[in-house]
Amino acid sequence: MRLASDRSDAVNVLNGDELFIRWAFDQNPQQGFELLFREYYGHLCSHAVRFVYAREVARDIVSDTFCVFWQKELHNQITTSYRAYLYAAVRNRSLKYLQRELGRQFSATASNATDDEYDSITSVETLTPEDLMAYDELHNRVEAAIGDLPPQRQRVFMMSRFEGKKYQTIADELQISLKAVEAHISKALTSLRRVFAVD
Repeated sequence: MRLASDRSDAVNVLNGDELFIRWAFDQNPQQGFELLFREYYGHLCSHAVRFVYAREVARDIVSDTFCVFWQKELHNQITTSYRAYLYAAVRNRSLKYLQRELGRQFSATASNATDDEYDSITSVETLTPEDLMAYDELHNRVEAAIGDLPPQRQRVFMMSRFEGKKYQTIADELQISLKAVEAHISKALTSLRRVFAVD
């Protein structure tokens, strides 16, 4: 997709003027979508990484969110800001990923949700303060669990999940065996699963 406007106009838009993006959607949905993508993609990836601790996974989550936004023409349905919707949708998808990755349903809000429910306007726009507090609590617990890992295990985990490095690359860089890397990742995930364990 290419923008109809020139680059200098796009730069002015990307300072956060969502009204202009909405106007662009009215004039040309493809142009509006590209402006929206360029405005929020990087920020949303950083937001997702806070939850999933893996750059590649974060990029996939954000890309999927934008795909749904385009395919379902959500620009016609969202009553709050696009930014609010996108951040909430990415957070929901990130938490769903964590549920699958770490093997426990985190809350009643998320436990039985389908893909469509995670992407629905109603679901995202009606998040309660309790939901938001629960999300923040989960993030803090995951972050604390990673912080409690032994230094070498934490380093291996972050290199794998945050930096997206292959196990063999990590082994070579840290001068440890491939089996040691695998063991560190396995033990780190076991520690993180405890965050989701039933009290």
